[in-house]
Amino acid sequence: MNQPVPTAVRNTAPGHEPVAVVGLACRLPGADDPAAYWELLAAGRSAVTDTPQDRRAGAPAQGWPTPHGGTAPLRGGYVSAPADFDAAFFGISPREADAMDPQARLALELGWEALEHAGVPVTAALRAVAVYLGVDGCDYADVVRDAGQGTGHHTLTGLHRSLIANRLSYALGVSGPSVTVDSAQSSSLVAVQLACDSLRLGDCDLALAGGVHLNLDPRSSLAAAQFGALSPDGACHTFDARANGYVRGEGGGIVVLKLLSRAVADGDHIHAVIRGGALNNDGAGSSITTPDADAQAAVLRTACRRAGVDPAGIGYVELHGTGTRVGDPVEAAALGAVLGTADGRRAPLAVGSVKTNIGHLEGAAGIAGLLKAVLCLSHRRLVPSLNHDEPNPAIDLDGLGLRVQRDTTAWAPAVPGDPLRAGVSSFGMGGTNVHLVLEEAPAAEDDPRQPRPTPPTPRAAAAASGLTHRSG
Repeated sequence: MNQPVPTAVRNTAPGHEPVAVVGLACRLPGADDPAAYWELLAAGRSAVTDTPQDRRAGAPAQGWPTPHGGTAPLRGGYVSAPADFDAAFFGISPREADAMDPQARLALELGWEALEHAGVPVTAALRAVAVYLGVDGCDYADVVRDAGQGTGHHTLTGLHRSLIANRLSYALGVSGPSVTVDSAQSSSLVAVQLACDSLRLGDCDLALAGGVHLNLDPRSSLAAAQFGALSPDGACHTFDARANGYVRGEGGGIVVLKLLSRAVADGDHIHAVIRGGALNNDGAGSSITTPDADAQAAVLRTACRRAGVDPAGIGYVELHGTGTRVGDPVEAAALGAVLGTADGRRAPLAVGSVKTNIGHLEGAAGIAGLLKAVLCLSHRRLVPSLNHDEPNPAIDLDGLGLRVQRDTTAWAPAVPGDPLRAGVSSFGMGGTNVHLVLEEAPAAEDDPRQPRPTPPTPRAAAAASGLTHRSG
């Protein structure tokens, strides 16, 4: 039976059909799966802790030295047991697994879990499946070299981050586009946008997209501290008067994507819809790492136009929101110009940053923010952005039509009668900006069939050999 075309499809720009999020998986600080992630967010908890003793090797005991003579404390958002991996489950020898970047191991586990969450049997996955993963670091290569491990048969493929997406494609036996994306801190959200474009172009029927990031070498933290990026307080004070840098985090997440019309026809459980998105770059500026408000405003406008959404209809934006003195005011100015003061807006635009909960995941920061927005849409609730006591004096929240979300509350549409809509932003250090416009799942009248219940987040999966794998 032919299904009616969802309203969300009818209202978008030509060539920009919305994309449905039909599966989720994550391993984040304080949250090993989407359910635990939602609990952390809704409770307004921080998963930023002192650096565990087993992660302190090579770190200065007094903290990370900053360029102005101070120190940043040894704090961060950490995932549990990043070295754990069931190599046999994925048909990988122990020797090859030892040579593999743990970020690749994490991507394999998350990809498998995301497909199971989507109700897609891995053994029956379509061949035309794309994999786009954001990865912007490779600490493990330095760890291996420092340990004096010799070069072997698996060294090249094990330490080359370009193969991380390819490993997942190979493990699943799929032949769609397979790309590791590096646009610095915006990598994982860029990966999602590229996956959406791949679906729209017909390059694939299903896509896995997201990113992974692990902080395994203290020198990467030292570099961030000496650049002046790390907070001397060991926290992200996004849009707050105390904004002075960020605290590092790690982990990863993957979403399973389908064109919305196909997801509706297949009877998939839809967690949220990506209506449209856009990419651009800051271009010339005072420095390669200085953000540009005009470029950020432009990417917001393009994303809204492609999504077919009135900027006044967006009720929440998950910020890039690192809590830096330069970045926060620039981001606020762009949001205010395009969304906060949009004609017809009835109430200030709510904003927040998950970096205040789990730290800045750098290459995986965008997917952490996207997952937060998806969960907020599916639960129809907004959750608090932490560490916000006094507005940054360089940000005129009232004049820009913005407000920082400080509590867990019910979420009403920005325009009565419209669906809930959110934006998600992610900006790379070199100026690669991305913004996605999300919407809650189609209303029942758009999808007359009863959707399948959301399957529980898998913690175990049976391999073809009969082995059992527990992620972690």
